[in-house]
Amino acid sequence: MEWVAFVFGLCIGSFLNVCIYRLPLSKSIVHPRSACPNCGHPIRACDNIPVASYLALRGRCRDCGVRIPVRYPLVELLSGAFAAMVVLKFGVGWQGLLMYGVIASLLVITFIDIDHRIIPDLITLPGIPIGVAASFFGLTHVSPLQSLIGLLAGGGSLFLVAWGYQLITQREGMGGGDIKLLAMIGAFFGWQGVLFTIFVASLSGSLAGLALMLRSHGDMKLAVPFGPFLAVGALGYLFIGPEVLDWYIYWMKH
Repeated sequence: MEWVAFVFGLCIGSFLNVCIYRLPLSKSIVHPRSACPNCGHPIRACDNIPVASYLALRGRCRDCGVRIPVRYPLVELLSGAFAAMVVLKFGVGWQGLLMYGVIASLLVITFIDIDHRIIPDLITLPGIPIGVAASFFGLTHVSPLQSLIGLLAGGGSLFLVAWGYQLITQREGMGGGDIKLLAMIGAFFGWQGVLFTIFVASLSGSLAGLALMLRSHGDMKLAVPFGPFLAVGALGYLFIGPEVLDWYIYWMKH
């Protein structure tokens, strides 16, 4: 069943690539059919098979020869791998489908934020009420109260950080998209998920920022999007977060 999920995820990953490219440009994600951004030639069905077509074409457009970004097969592979992991952890059912939907949203958000430094409200704002509603049906392992607390803790904590940073430095350091994203994460995973996500995002973001600063010879003004690190933290919590927290609590007690 995991292989079926993997293939399904590959196909969904192809659609996610469309979303990543078109949403920031305010284009329809269903029409027109996909085309090469360089020459505009519509992509043939035989050239639109996830991963396989990229390999067959050796990473280049059949018509103009321009190089196809490796991100396209990467997103497809990530989508397929996460689909298989969801089946292994949650099985086949509504909960697994919902969790995969969250993962797909995080993948789209990650790559859009890397490219454009924005997190689309079209994803996060509907995601918040969906996360709260799912808690009423027992699909998220958090109660409705925990979901609401997570929503407030996620959005409120980053809002305070952003407000404090702007107050001190007189410049914006965190956008509203990050605040809404963490609010969505809190709605799905509760306040425990928010704490785990913030810890992982802050740690990984700091390490990445330090690496970039060293590479740029100490330039402190580099803008590093925080959305991808929030996504990494949320994905970590989804698959291993509760177990890590249980281990930490046990370790602290003993």
